[in-house]
Amino acid sequence: MKFMKAFERRDLIINELYRHKKVHVAHLAQKFAVSEETIRRDLDKLDKEGIAKKNYGGAILNAHTGEDPSYASRHQVNLEAKQAIAANVLQLINDGDSLVTDTSSTVFEALRTIIERKNNLTVITNSLVVLSEYQYSGHKLISTGGTLGPETSSFVGPTASQTIQKYNVDVAIFSCKALSMTGGICDSNEAESELKILMQQQANKVVLLVDHSKFDRIAFIKLFSYDKVDYIVTDEKPSDEWISFLKQYQVSLIYSVDEQA
Repeated sequence: MKFMKAFERRDLIINELYRHKKVHVAHLAQKFAVSEETIRRDLDKLDKEGIAKKNYGGAILNAHTGEDPSYASRHQVNLEAKQAIAANVLQLINDGDSLVTDTSSTVFEALRTIIERKNNLTVITNSLVVLSEYQYSGHKLISTGGTLGPETSSFVGPTASQTIQKYNVDVAIFSCKALSMTGGICDSNEAESELKILMQQQANKVVLLVDHSKFDRIAFIKLFSYDKVDYIVTDEKPSDEWISFLKQYQVSLIYSVDEQA
């Protein structure tokens, strides 16, 4: 195994927690070829950040993190993959487009690239982080308003819903918690899910951004069927089974700047 930096190991441990809900020190030490003491230090940090709860022999996913992690926690997971997705999505956006976006950290990274490279955009969002970060970008930003969640940094509720329904947009860009061939496109936060459904309904083109870790997972809330999505943009080529599955629903799959299925 090539030398792995601490932050890379941390991301992989978080992915293990999301996938299996628990991890074991001995297993992780063997997997990453480091000492058990190193893994214990990693888990100590995740415990202090509220992502995991240490137990005998390992750690379990924090129940609250599993349902609705803070933006700071989400932003650190698979950051390199999110940056790759940001490069991939650029081809789907034109100068002058109107966009509606969710609060996902993957979308935030995509917007960083889009806003730098495109001109005269209108961005409607329920993300306080997007509004704060890009307020001086020179593009038109519209806040949904609504009730602000302190952990998620997002606006939700009836006011946010009504704002989204006022606008017909060129592109909806959002992410989700999981993709399952049997369970569908899934998320975990009910209030956020309701807004994503409205975003999909108001857009001429629907773009779903998901890194490779979201495939073959399931979450509590089903958003909508795959035929409601025009593009899925990811960082790695999915399995042949997934490629065939998405073709059935006429979903265009983009997994590198040069490749599209």
